[in-house]
Amino acid sequence: MVARFNLAQLLADRETSQRELARRSGVSLVTINRMCANHTTGVSLAVLEKLAAVLGVEPGELIVREKKPRGKK
Repeated sequence: MVARFNLAQLLADRETSQRELARRSGVSLVTINRMCANHTTGVSLAVLEKLAAVLGVEPGELIVREKKPRGKK
């Protein structure tokens, strides 16, 4: 199993842009972009709380676990 951010899907479901989320949450656009692309491995709890509050979800809903594709370690 591997953990990844679910932020891109949550934004799509709400028809909200990364830029709008950055503006409303106070989290940098760079951080949001990296989370959407799953190009970061660490985010503070404070950031998760801010994003979750704006999106109306629990912080844990920003992260999902999925099975690794076969053949990958």
